[in-house]
Amino acid sequence: MSSRFSAYLDRNQAFAATDAKLQIPEIPFIPFRQVYLLTCVDPRVEPAAIAGVELGEAIVARNIGGRATESAIDDLAWVCHLHENKTPDADWFEVAILHHTDCGAGLLADPELRRTFAERGGYDEPTAAAMAVLDPAATVRHDVEVLRNAPVLAPSIDKLRIGGYAYDLKTGVITTVVAPE
Repeated sequence: MSSRFSAYLDRNQAFAATDAKLQIPEIPFIPFRQVYLLTCVDPRVEPAAIAGVELGEAIVARNIGGRATESAIDDLAWVCHLHENKTPDADWFEVAILHHTDCGAGLLADPELRRTFAERGGYDEPTAAAMAVLDPAATVRHDVEVLRNAPVLAPSIDKLRIGGYAYDLKTGVITTVVAPE
């Protein structure tokens, strides 16, 4: 039986034959560029392709819509804790939240889809409605504020710069919505 993943196994063999695997950060979760990128799972928004993110440069966290969910915040808190304890001389760490146009998370605005998803055990309806990305500039602004005010990030907030960005699928351009500060 063939696998849709088999092409990636072949590509991995080509990668493994290079020295690229040796060019990674020494400390886990501490990327070379000190960047944590939170973005959408949409395959049209591949950070390596649209922003040139290379192996070891950034942590790329992906979820539906690239939203600042409780889970994403908890993961970021762990990364911040490691960063502060493993690189105490580092002055700051940057968080970039990237939302995009024509996001599939916009479908969460559909009451019927939300209801049926909640019935099958997915997000409850209010959570799903709040996750809809209809206007990336508006949702990224909201999520920047969510991170800036997250209690679990409070011990790290002085060493975090949090910015928000919107990616336009039609033009291929990433625009700064909230400058990192």
